[in-house]
Amino acid sequence: MGDHLVDEAAVDAVLTASRALVAVATMSLGAAAEDTTIAQYRALVVLASQGPQRMVDLAAALAVTPSTAGRMCDRLVRKRLIRRHRDRADRRAVQVSITPAGRQVVDQATARRRGLIAGILAKLPPGQQPAVANALQAFARAAGEVPDSLWPAPPAEPQPSGPAQTKGRP
Repeated sequence: MGDHLVDEAAVDAVLTASRALVAVATMSLGAAAEDTTIAQYRALVVLASQGPQRMVDLAAALAVTPSTAGRMCDRLVRKRLIRRHRDRADRRAVQVSITPAGRQVVDQATARRRGLIAGILAKLPPGQQPAVANALQAFARAAGEVPDSLWPAPPAEPQPSGPAQTKGRP
């Protein structure tokens, strides 16, 4: 990786397209945009697409420092969009995972984004749509994105927390 020459026209085309995609991403957040930043939304997408992460791994995936990731996670925990827990294998490590409410934010934004993208693709001649799809799939793979169809199952709703009940006891 990295030894390939880069076509400057391709860089310009992707840069221009990325502006359009950032606009679509921003619009797709809808009402959630008022209290969820694009960076926080990206953290939710990483957790939804890749499953629970150690804080240090989430920071690396987001290309931010662990302290920045920690502050971002503090805000997302307060909003009940993610939860923190100890890693089962290494009790010293803190993991974060998306909550059902966080997954709902991602799923609703994805549905809105899907509609916005379909509207843009509809402006292309039908014969060009597969070429765009193939090029963007290759780009997403190179960027390490996980296709939606390969995301882990959404988290289960938390069980009501009442008095602990054990078998054989009233």
